[in-house]
Amino acid sequence: MIEKSPQLTENFLTILRNHTAGDPMRHDVKWTNLSRRQIARKLSDLGTPANKNIVSRLLHDHGYRRRKPQKKRTMGQHADRNAQFENIARLKQEYLDAGCPVISIDTKKKELLGKFYRDGVTDAIEPTIVNDHDFPSSSDGKVTPHGIYDVRKNEASVHLNTSCDTSEFACESIELWWREQGQVDYNNVGDLLMLCDGGGSNSASSYLFKEDLQALSNRLNLRIRIAHYPSYCSKYNPIEHRVFPHITRACKGVPLESVEMAKHYIEKTETTKGLKVVVRIIDKVFETGRKYATDFKKNMAIQFDKFLPKWNYVAMPCTC
Repeated sequence: MIEKSPQLTENFLTILRNHTAGDPMRHDVKWTNLSRRQIARKLSDLGTPANKNIVSRLLHDHGYRRRKPQKKRTMGQHADRNAQFENIARLKQEYLDAGCPVISIDTKKKELLGKFYRDGVTDAIEPTIVNDHDFPSSSDGKVTPHGIYDVRKNEASVHLNTSCDTSEFACESIELWWREQGQVDYNNVGDLLMLCDGGGSNSASSYLFKEDLQALSNRLNLRIRIAHYPSYCSKYNPIEHRVFPHITRACKGVPLESVEMAKHYIEKTETTKGLKVVVRIIDKVFETGRKYATDFKKNMAIQFDKFLPKWNYVAMPCTC
């Protein structure tokens, strides 16, 4: 029945598009926060009714799995979680319909550089010999991969740096993507929607990130809208399950002895659905401990939405 109903499959994937989470370390593991009954109801609303058994088959065929209880302390759930999910889905559609870029950003797990063990196997004539212990003190430093995923084009850019994961690094990574790819793909477009987590180098509560974001907006003459995912929901950020697990797979079983070697293997990332990954190295030292300007909050051009302003705001280009 499923094979004879392409419209049912299409509607199913449309429903799951904004309700999918994934494991950044395993490309074949996906979850959804919708129940079988909720999916069946939404399918009926779209004109393709299906019972729970058919929904279960669809979920299984597309790699969705149910979660098992784990004996770990729950971190809680924000009261505005669902409202923000609906807001992000609305914004994504608005920007995509208008032909504007929608990008998902995040920093992948840092990797030690050196002859360190990495899980996985490789095709090779000789065995890969690595250190028997992964002591950071014996490494040649760490590489930090900052990723940018173009939702419309199913393309990703990964920028490698051996310094620190800071808001300045995140903004320079976005600027490099825009100048090398974004402005070519989206010529004469003045708006950008950026989806990101609520913490890390792009923290929702960080005014230093907002200051660096404002400077980026000024340099690019681009209106940059930010939509943060709610607390404890980082795995719903598209780059987490559409890019990072495939990068992990591309680097399995090989020690990353240098930044250049990390670039070489990450560039091999590919999927059957046509994902492309461009890798660049940002050779710059980013300082930690920076403070935003004392008058920034008073004079900033950041415009906060009336709806959940902590998570939704726009950096407007200005000459200030």
